[in-house]
Amino acid sequence: MAQSTLYSTLPAYLNASLIAEQVKTTLAEDIGKGDLTAALIPAGTRASATIISRVAATICGCAWVQQCFEQLDPGISLDWQVNDGDHVQANQPLVVINGDARAMLSAERPALNFLQTLSAVATHTRHYADAISGLPAKILDTRKTLPGLRLAQKYAVLTGGGANQRLALYDGILIKENHIAAAGSIAAVLQAAFALQQTNNIQIEVENLDELQQALTAGAKSILLDNFSLDDLRQAVKINDSRALLEASGNVDLSSVRAIAETGVDRISIGGLTKHIQAIDLSMRIQMSL
Repeated sequence: MAQSTLYSTLPAYLNASLIAEQVKTTLAEDIGKGDLTAALIPAGTRASATIISRVAATICGCAWVQQCFEQLDPGISLDWQVNDGDHVQANQPLVVINGDARAMLSAERPALNFLQTLSAVATHTRHYADAISGLPAKILDTRKTLPGLRLAQKYAVLTGGGANQRLALYDGILIKENHIAAAGSIAAVLQAAFALQQTNNIQIEVENLDELQQALTAGAKSILLDNFSLDDLRQAVKINDSRALLEASGNVDLSSVRAIAETGVDRISIGGLTKHIQAIDLSMRIQMSL
């Protein structure tokens, strides 16, 4: 895979410069004043290494891995066997690396940390997307992300077949119960949101069918149904009658997600896509060049 391909599928909120800066910070955190262990290897030693996945997974994070190695050895070469979004089997090679041995060893852990975490998000998302295959509902993420990895994790959700909710607080309005309480009512807080005229991305969370009706009467076009039962979700879809975008949220897991999608809601948001993840088991094996 050509290096340019690493960045060609990135969404608008990500680019090579942002990834490079994130990797720079990560390398500084790990290496600091210098890698004492890598210094045991004679300077100028060349090596080859292969990263493999120990388990079946959906891969995500190739650009971060590339940056980890290139920032420590600009002359290093990475021959990718996969692209972001590819499904791999256990013990499948992902990339072959050739370059300076010291740099390779120093970059190993940061590179694997990015790859194992982002691939975990993509894999987890893929399971949910597959679970509702054939239905029109979309799987969405939330802001429940690892600090500093928000955009990377949201990209991983896309890679796994999901969709992104708002990126952050600046990227839209999500009115929750505390906002409603502080403003006085559903109607009042929606009126204030519409008056801002700063975004069309305005969503309000409701906790029962009565609040749903209040939100619809007040002109809501995007409504989050918080912890609704399946029966209430079906009733909500009927009451809504396609007037607003309906999103189900709360206590969603793989055993329930298809039934939720079958109620007719448009979207299902799942915080666990980015916070309840188990890192993919990866391994890098180094071989000395002759």
